[in-house]
Amino acid sequence: MMQINVMKDYQDLSRKAADCVAQQIKRRANSVIGFATGGTPVGMYAELIRMHQQEGLDFQQVTSFNLDEYVGLSTDHPQSYYHFMWERLFSQINILPENIHVPPGIFDDAEAVCRQYEAQIEQAGGIDLQILGIGQNGHIGFNEPRDTFTVSTHITELAEKTRKANARFFSSEAEVPHRAITMGIGSIMKARSILLLASGRSKAEAVKQIFSGRVDPHIPASVLQLHPHVMLILDEEAASLIVDQVPSGR
Repeated sequence: MMQINVMKDYQDLSRKAADCVAQQIKRRANSVIGFATGGTPVGMYAELIRMHQQEGLDFQQVTSFNLDEYVGLSTDHPQSYYHFMWERLFSQINILPENIHVPPGIFDDAEAVCRQYEAQIEQAGGIDLQILGIGQNGHIGFNEPRDTFTVSTHITELAEKTRKANARFFSSEAEVPHRAITMGIGSIMKARSILLLASGRSKAEAVKQIFSGRVDPHIPASVLQLHPHVMLILDEEAASLIVDQVPSGR
């Protein structure tokens, strides 16, 4: 089942998304949450910090797994996703450091690192709630458009469109890494629930493709049609091409 929530703007989207995460934690204090990076979740993270500091939302028993990391960037690199999460969320809530998991960007044995990340997720009991953004080309995590889906955590070459989109976080496009380590489509689909966030007109076409009626590895997010518990939280611009899919009253 796919539930669609269209919010007026990015601020409302962020509040709604944070409320969904908070409700999951309140239902199960030791929830396993899959976190995402990129620009879209930033407002949600700010709201979760506010909930923690002002309303006592407790992360002490929460375990986190991030979707991906750039290959070649250490945890203290200012553009690494570990650093991103630490600055925008983890350092300002009471999650235990040993419960934070982000794929390593530096390693000797790629296959071993990927297997280990899958094993850590399994040992934690699987992901209760996986948060996703969506790329302009329909990627989720760093699962780029391909001829086939890659099931488990793996090393991937980043599409030029993705590198261009992410160049805003770097001094120049040339500094954006060419590879990343990412959970695979199968890893994402094992999550018990999925929360996908999309904001802005630039994401409208990618969002539309989720409702194409066919599952196509060239549109990675289309696989979400097969998941039993997906919630989309969109602002009006991101939802502009799927008005026929949105129930009356939203």
